Amino acid sequence: HRRHSGQWVIRLGDGTEESRTRAQAALEQLWGYTRELFDGDAVDEMMMQAGIAIDPGDFHENWRDAVTAVLGEATLAVPEASWSIGGGKKGVHSEHLGFLLAEMQFLPRAYPDAKW
Repeated sequence: HRRHSGQWVIRLGDGTEESRTRAQAALEQLWGYTRELFDGDAVDEMMMQAGIAIDPGDFHENWRDAVTAVLGEATLAVPEASWSIGGGKKGVHSEHLGFLLAEMQFLPRAYPDAKW
């Protein structure tokens, strides 16, 4: 996923002026959600104590370095961290999640006995 998505970011950022403008605008719009990737909660703490997970904050630097490298190759700027949002691990989500869940839950609800 990382390689595939990175290649698309590079194609779009280093493509036409329109694709670059749209890619940069998308980054600006969504960047504030990235902080939450590194927030831990009680479940993360229990998994760390059990030795089956690491602190999500521990991979922030590696993530930032990888993303910065891809954005640089794509001639896109790393957005300023002017805002951030959290709460996803506490069940706080935007209204958009309801539509996504409905789409993803269609098959198991329509075919409850299906074997995957």
